[in-house]
Amino acid sequence: MTALAAAAAKVGGNTLLSRLLGFARDLVIARLFGADVATDTFFVAFRLPNLMRRLFAEGAFSAALVPTLTAHREQHGEAGLRLLLQGLAGTLGALLLLLSALGALAAPLLVLVFAPGFADQAEARLLATDMLRLVMPYLIFVGLTALAGSVLNTYERFGVPAFTPALLNLVLIACALWLSPQLQQPVLALAWGVLLGGVAQLAFQLPFLARLGLLCRPRPAPRDPQVRSIGRRLLPALFGISVTQLGLLIDTLLASFLVSGSISWLYYSERLVEFPLGILGVALGTVILPRLSRRHATGLTADQSAGQAIEDADPAGRTLDWALRWVVLLGFPAAMGLAVLAEPILAILFQSAAFGAADVQMAGRSLAAYALGLVGFMAIKVLVPVLYARHDLKTPVRLGVVALVLNLGLSLVLMGPLGHVGLALATAIATTVNAALLLGVLVRRRLYRPQGGWVRLLLQGVMATLIMGLAIGLGSGPAADWMAPGEAAGVGRLVLLIGGGVLVYGASLLVLGLRPRQLMQS
Repeated sequence: MTALAAAAAKVGGNTLLSRLLGFARDLVIARLFGADVATDTFFVAFRLPNLMRRLFAEGAFSAALVPTLTAHREQHGEAGLRLLLQGLAGTLGALLLLLSALGALAAPLLVLVFAPGFADQAEARLLATDMLRLVMPYLIFVGLTALAGSVLNTYERFGVPAFTPALLNLVLIACALWLSPQLQQPVLALAWGVLLGGVAQLAFQLPFLARLGLLCRPRPAPRDPQVRSIGRRLLPALFGISVTQLGLLIDTLLASFLVSGSISWLYYSERLVEFPLGILGVALGTVILPRLSRRHATGLTADQSAGQAIEDADPAGRTLDWALRWVVLLGFPAAMGLAVLAEPILAILFQSAAFGAADVQMAGRSLAAYALGLVGFMAIKVLVPVLYARHDLKTPVRLGVVALVLNLGLSLVLMGPLGHVGLALATAIATTVNAALLLGVLVRRRLYRPQGGWVRLLLQGVMATLIMGLAIGLGSGPAADWMAPGEAAGVGRLVLLIGGGVLVYGASLLVLGLRPRQLMQS
């Protein structure tokens, strides 16, 4: 196994642990609080901090910052990097402190921005406002945690940043179970969990920075030319790689106009799509970025034309080709599995007296719609870092704006006849279009030249996925069977179905001629 494959496995493994804990967290929330107005208000209040968490902690911030940190380290050494990190930490911390304070003051307005449908629901609006004020300081902790994680990724210490999100889930579970019964409004325990989880995440990473000799005292330096330069590049970079998350934010905003529970249905289906996305897409994007950045910093000149093939300068093109092959071979079956097993998975994980069969059906429909865009979700995580490694920030932003406009337009058209499912479908379509546009740009500029065997690989992946989908579809039976009593038996049956699907898919690929050694080289 290559070094990249080993690193991806480490990141994916730690992310898998975090995602499993995330499912445990959602299971606890669904069974304790259900899908009603109270949980809708929490998900609305958590949407802004959660968006920032995804921007900062799930690859976007790192994708934007790692190329700059890598280049600065190459040019100025460890001492220069420490000085830069002092200014970055101090300036970022001060900015996030200001934003969190302004967010707390403007909480009533922000609630109406993220959920305008709450305008006529006074109780829901007030509860969401209280929770939003409580979680706003989380922005400070998640931002500094992401900065620490970006430094660790620059040094290819991938495991610690990948594990860190698990701490938020652990703290949220603890607060839901033990703090909520002590509160007059139990759902407020979830907001406390977000805040305390942010503290735990930052504290966990600090010792690892200290081992590298990079635990610096923050020093605000907003006038420092290097800090200002990074700031000017960071905002468009975050936007370019986070179009998917902004599309999901649009879903929440529009879902507030739909029937009660729509926000929660979208949340739970979105969470299931994030499971393979985080394990596979984020892992691949994370591990290829330092290599792409290093090769660009050492092997390419600043005035090298955009049309010159990077494959002629270094092996970066082969690295991207390797990552895209894994996107196809892992994304296709993951999307099929989520679509076919949407309701069984939701029933086993979340169904309870508070989250009933009707909720499972509704969330299952939006999950199947989101699954159609999973390969696009994953591809963006791999394609955008190629442009960032070359310090091209404008292209992802331009294409991201196109995708957002398309998402909004499709959402407005589809939400009428399809409700919350139309919102999920619009996001899936817009994300796939965004990925296709990014790929087209890279190929047209000769920043990526597909290597041989792609047609054969696509045929093998599609055929094996269809065989797997047929097998698990026949094995799952009617969705109503999964909503009957007998939870332990249902869990065992679901595990067997998923495991059997993996075996069928792998065996089908082997029969169709794919060999593991073809995927190990990067």
